[in-house]
Amino acid sequence: MSEITYVRGDATVPSVKGVKVIAHVCNDIGGWGKGFVLALSRRWPEPEAAYRAWHRGRAANDFGLGAAQFIQVEPYVWVANLVGQRGIRTGSKGLPVRYEAIDTALGRLADKAVELGASVHMPRIGCGLAGGKWSRVEPLIAERLVRRGIAVTVYDHGD
Repeated sequence: MSEITYVRGDATVPSVKGVKVIAHVCNDIGGWGKGFVLALSRRWPEPEAAYRAWHRGRAANDFGLGAAQFIQVEPYVWVANLVGQRGIRTGSKGLPVRYEAIDTALGRLADKAVELGASVHMPRIGCGLAGGKWSRVEPLIAERLVRRGIAVTVYDHGD
């Protein structure tokens, strides 16, 4: 059973060979403008454009908590927009993070990674602006991805 590999660095530039999926968590209100998405948008315009179009067309598509969208940005690189955050602020309903939605989206990510024969790369999803705890997210990744033999690398930004 492989483990999650932790490295210092930028999740938008995975240095392994083969097909790679860069996964991150988005909110369910169409907001894209803070956190890891800024690093994504600096490298590729497509994930943001696809996410915004997906949100705009949500009446007729699967956009919502637990959904996943996959965008090919380079011949061997895909970005996975995982909807795992309710809104963007901590309020009466608690933190924006939704662990059940992240879990569902990770299941969709696992299917795509297996289909592509890809490794998965991510920051500590759900733990930045969404306010989640890594101790709750890490077991979901282990269960959904690692258990299926998918190599997962988690990036901690080195300053």
